[in-house]
Amino acid sequence: MQVWTVSNQKGGVGKTTTVITLAGLLVKRGYRVLAVDTDPQASLGYYLGVDPDELPGSLYDLFRGHDELDLPMVESVIVPTGTPQLDLLPASTALATLDRTLGTKDGMGLILKRILSMVAHRYDAVLIDCPPVLGVLMINALAACDRIVVPVQTEFLALKGLDRMVRTLEMVGRSKGTRYPFTIVPTMFDKRTRASLQALTALTQKYPRDLWHSVIPVDTRFRDASQAHLPPSHFDAGARGVQAYSQLLDALLDQQGVAHV
Repeated sequence: MQVWTVSNQKGGVGKTTTVITLAGLLVKRGYRVLAVDTDPQASLGYYLGVDPDELPGSLYDLFRGHDELDLPMVESVIVPTGTPQLDLLPASTALATLDRTLGTKDGMGLILKRILSMVAHRYDAVLIDCPPVLGVLMINALAACDRIVVPVQTEFLALKGLDRMVRTLEMVGRSKGTRYPFTIVPTMFDKRTRASLQALTALTQKYPRDLWHSVIPVDTRFRDASQAHLPPSHFDAGARGVQAYSQLLDALLDQQGVAHV
């Protein structure tokens, strides 16, 4: 089971779009996929047409009941989406309280990893959407994954957010005695603007080893797909943004040594 965490400490850079587009593409290739929403804003759930306020449980309940975690408890929270082979482990606004209520307790950084290990037999891939804040939820998402995907909007302020994210990965990695493998993905690229071109040049110069070789272009079909509550791959497979994410997926699978389906 592949587990990828999509994270950045700046909002609005395309994290949720990256999660849902990669998830939809994996489904189209025959994978059984679980999307995990660790953001209290629950954008991933709303994107998929799932209202967290109408659900009986969420990821929050699994964290609160972590001492009694078992497979039936985890399965009771996971919900199907309107896309076959794509399930959701939903967020709720209550997740925003976890740092205050549970963040100082020992072992809180590995709860999500335990949760995913219980359903590993059900899924081929897991994609985790993160809040743009360093806390217990991001630490869990980092600890649970095989690779981190860092979307970064190709504009100046987003580059500053990327620098913070990379420092966070280095800091947390040192505390764990490891180096988190990550792939930087330039998003919202508009070749007609000087800002996008300059940002891409800066990324290439500063992060040559960790930068994906291509870009995700600006594409209004992403917005249209979200309004239809469908992965972009299922809404318009021929959209240029979907084609770019398909190339990204190939690169990520190559990095993990997984054959393309």
